[in-house]
Amino acid sequence: MRILAIGDIHGCTTAFDTLLAAVNLQPSDRLITLGDYIDRGPDSKGVIERLITLHDTGQLVALRGNHEQMILNVRSRGEEFTWLYGCGRDATLASYSVCGDRGKLADVPDNHWDFLENRCLKWYETDQHFFVHANADPNLPLAIQPDHMLFWDSFENSERHFSGKTMVCGHTSQKSGLPVNIGHAICIDTWAYGKGWLTCLDVTSGRVWQANQAGEQRTAWIDEFQQR
Repeated sequence: MRILAIGDIHGCTTAFDTLLAAVNLQPSDRLITLGDYIDRGPDSKGVIERLITLHDTGQLVALRGNHEQMILNVRSRGEEFTWLYGCGRDATLASYSVCGDRGKLADVPDNHWDFLENRCLKWYETDQHFFVHANADPNLPLAIQPDHMLFWDSFENSERHFSGKTMVCGHTSQKSGLPVNIGHAICIDTWAYGKGWLTCLDVTSGRVWQANQAGEQRTAWIDEFQQR
C-alpha cells in the first residue's frame, strides 16, 4: 500500500486531475490531502466534488486547512460580505454560482458543508509520519495541538517533533515550485494556484509527482530536495 500526500490544491482541478492520473491511484493506496482545497484557484467546487468521491471510496484522508476553517467560521457567524475580500475567496463562491453571478454561501450544497465540517480531520499519523496542514508544536502530542499551529503557523518555525516521526505539511507556499525537505519535516505546498505545481509525495518510497494548471507533469525524489 502506498501512502500518498498531496499539498494545497486551492481550486486547481486541472492540476489535481493531471496529478491523480500521473500517480495512477490504485484501490490499495491511501491518499492524504493536506487542506486548503478552496479559494484562489478557479474551481473550488470541482475540487470538493472530487474529494467527496474519493472519500466515499474509503481511500481518502482529508485534512482541514485554514481556508476551510475560515469559510466554516464565516458561515457560523454570518460574515459573508466581509469574508469575500482577499485570498481569492470570490473565486470560491463564483465556482458555486448557479445564475452566472458571483455566487453566495447559500449556493454551496449541504454535502460539501458536511465534508468540510465533519469529514476533514485536523491531523493524521502513521507509524513513521504525521500529517498536518501547517505545523505542529514539537513538544505536544497531536491530540492537543492548538489550532493556530495546525492551521496557521509557518513552516519556517518547524522543529523536530518529540515523537520522532517525520512531519508532512502544506500551507507555506514555496514559490520555487519545489518541496522543502529538512529531514524531520517536509513541506509540499508548491504554489499550485500561482505559477507553481501541485505536489504528491509517496512518503514510503520518496517519489514525488508534480502537475500544474497547464496540464504538465514531472517527477523527482524527495531526497533531491534534502537540505544539508
